[in-house]
Amino acid sequence: MQTTSDRFARQQDLVPRDKLQDLRASVIGVGAIGRQVALQLAAIGLTRLQLIDFDQVAATNITTQGYSAGDVGSPKVNATVRALREIESQLDVELIVDRYRSRYTVGEAVFVCVDSISAREAIWRSAGKNCRFWADGRMLGEVLRILIAADEHGRQHYPTTLFAQHEAQSGACTSRSTIYAASIAAGLMVHQFTRWLRDLPTDPDTSLNLLSSELSC
Repeated sequence: MQTTSDRFARQQDLVPRDKLQDLRASVIGVGAIGRQVALQLAAIGLTRLQLIDFDQVAATNITTQGYSAGDVGSPKVNATVRALREIESQLDVELIVDRYRSRYTVGEAVFVCVDSISAREAIWRSAGKNCRFWADGRMLGEVLRILIAADEHGRQHYPTTLFAQHEAQSGACTSRSTIYAASIAAGLMVHQFTRWLRDLPTDPDTSLNLLSSELSC
């Protein structure tokens, strides 16, 4: 029988647990990508997490976001924390059933998983300067884009991606989505997070088209 101390044995050379102990991360939006990000962060050993989302679980979220039938009608943050407790019962989680607002204090790492450019821009203006690691996950169908601002280059590049909403590709982010695409996007975001924890360079802009098997950084 495995003991608790063995849980992290297979990732110990990839994820520095000592740097996770006092770090607080914020996941803004726990829909398709954000829910998967939160689950992965808990799995790798993050101990302090903030979840922000105003929405409730709908029936379509079972297929595309991984919620259970019993979660339908519950606030997404409440349903997500129930799943997180199954991974780590001692996780310190702050739940905010609301849209992100400038009065909320975010963690050192911020994962933005919202579905509009205008919302991303407002969050960046308010919270971007207050965090050390910033990850933005975007998805439309099987096309993914991961943006990271964790150094000067990334911080200069990120605002250039916040184009006017009317210039965005037709359809809100995640309006066409699958659980597998969301899981891949979340994995790419968490991977960049662990690179940052290890003081490795991060990629400021990664695009992946699953249908055409095209990856660009």
